[in-house]
Amino acid sequence: MTQNNEGVRLQKVLANAGVASRRASEELIVAGSVKVNGKVVKELGTRIDPENDKVSVKGTPIQLDASRVYLALNKPVGVISSMADEFGRPDLSQYALRDDRVYNVGRLDADTSGLLILTNDGELANMLAHPKFGVTKTYVAKVEGQVTAQDINKLLNGVELEDGQMKADKANLMDGNSMESLVEIVIHSGKNRVVRRMFEAIGHPVTELVRRQFGPIQLGPLKPGQTRLLSKVEVGALLKAAQTSATKPPTSGVKSGPKPRGKRKW
Repeated sequence: MTQNNEGVRLQKVLANAGVASRRASEELIVAGSVKVNGKVVKELGTRIDPENDKVSVKGTPIQLDASRVYLALNKPVGVISSMADEFGRPDLSQYALRDDRVYNVGRLDADTSGLLILTNDGELANMLAHPKFGVTKTYVAKVEGQVTAQDINKLLNGVELEDGQMKADKANLMDGNSMESLVEIVIHSGKNRVVRRMFEAIGHPVTELVRRQFGPIQLGPLKPGQTRLLSKVEVGALLKAAQTSATKPPTSGVKSGPKPRGKRKW
């Protein structure tokens, strides 16, 4: 925070960031809902440095830098998770905004479709992609054969892979028959092709794989190849997920799925 007439009034900063109107922002400040650098601020005359001070509203971090861009992409099958593939294969550069140099947060292998976050916030991208922060990812896998409750337990208890034991945070049988099954699986590992390798290890190779969620961000109705800007609320949730994950070790949940009931689509 700055002193005297330096900096920008806090309510103006909040309004410029799209949190609320200036009047509504003043009410949030007076109510004690706003923190600057971790401390509650209730004085309407408070001025801050938007480039250096950290602001949160009701516990959710606010991105004050208007130059930051956050996109959700439904990556199609066959696209490489790189902004510039050295072999000339289809890559993510075709989905970037023309005037912004964005990075992909983590990777999806070429055969996997679904949610990727693209951003020019390099610090956040590195935090969210690093396995030590334990940000969870939710996938729906179509696999060969009938997945049983025993198979689900194997995923939850851990399977041995060539690079160590890996277990799901959650796993849920969505649908299945003697030919194929749909399984929802939640993991926090960022290891290469880890979901496919886990199912291979229990005898159910993956035939299709879609990532439906990354941390608090959901794929939603985006079609393959489509992008959308994340909302202010989603950006705040993403920033909060990075902060929370940095201070709280990941835990593995136990969730057994319901018995299959009829056909299910992706």
